[in-house]
Amino acid sequence: MRPDLFKMTNLAVLVTFAVVIHTVEAALPLPMPVPGVRLGLANMITLLAILLYGARSGLVVAVLRTVIGSLIGGTFLGFGFWLGLAGGVTCTAVMALAALLMKKGYLSIISVSVLGAAAHNLAQIAVAAAAIGSAALLRGYLPLLLLLAVPTGFFTGLATFYLEGVTRRVLRQAGEGGAA
Repeated sequence: MRPDLFKMTNLAVLVTFAVVIHTVEAALPLPMPVPGVRLGLANMITLLAILLYGARSGLVVAVLRTVIGSLIGGTFLGFGFWLGLAGGVTCTAVMALAALLMKKGYLSIISVSVLGAAAHNLAQIAVAAAAIGSAALLRGYLPLLLLLAVPTGFFTGLATFYLEGVTRRVLRQAGEGGAA
């Protein structure tokens, strides 16, 4: 199989996994201390795409996950869609930059994930504050969201660490090599 076709097929599979995780997570009522907070498990697929294929591929996964997931969930172009899109794009950009530092040995994959979770929360709360015209939302809600980004980002990063190893082995066996 041609390398570009192999990569495109792998990205389609990653988007599919991300959409399924996103949809299942949105449907499950998780007992979180703050309304609207989720584990962000679909971000592990975005981070995996960044690590395997680069920032542009990670962005494709994040945007398609948000669009397709919102179409399935019936929230396309609603308030939640815009929050998710802003969070996903910002998270992906931060994780892509942090992944560069990870490759140089300055950060771990868990650190990259925690930074992405924090960026996701920051972007979402900024969009919500702008939409309702209240900076008080930032002051009151953001510290709690950033605090929750640590355990959720840690868990997602740890899962991605193991998932990356398995995925690279499978890709090598398939003849791709899996390296970006």
